[in-house]
Amino acid sequence: MYDQLVSLISTVGFPIAVSIYLLIRMESKLDVLSKEISSLINDIAVAIKQQREE
Repeated sequence: MYDQLVSLISTVGFPIAVSIYLLIRMESKLDVLSKEISSLINDIAVAIKQQREE
């Protein structure tokens, strides 16, 4: 992994290598966030439905 990082930095430059690293990390976090938002939407819909039935 370290060798790949050094190779990437020497090939494209440090700022671009850092940008790529951050984008890859952010992508996985955005996937998790998207799933959690979908779950929250479903929970809110259930809560609204239960409140209307009361």
